[in-house]
Amino acid sequence: MAKIIMGIKLQERAQSAVEVQALLTKYGCEISTRIGLHVASSESCSTQGLIVLEFIDDAEDRVAEFEKELLGVDNLVIQKMIF
Repeated sequence: MAKIIMGIKLQERAQSAVEVQALLTKYGCEISTRIGLHVASSESCSTQGLIVLEFIDDAEDRVAEFEKELLGVDNLVIQKMIF
């Protein structure tokens, strides 16, 4: 049983956020924890963002499908840790 943590860096949030959000919704049942980080202020909003995901146990196949679909979205950097 593997514990999978994934980080997704959105290089251009405005261009990729809608596609990424649709995929997060599609695979939402496999995600146990989601943390979104970006710099925001009253004057501006960062063009970059970072999403950290923890997946449920025994979701390796669905995580692989999710990652494959993410690779089709421009301006993302994806990293995983598997324990």
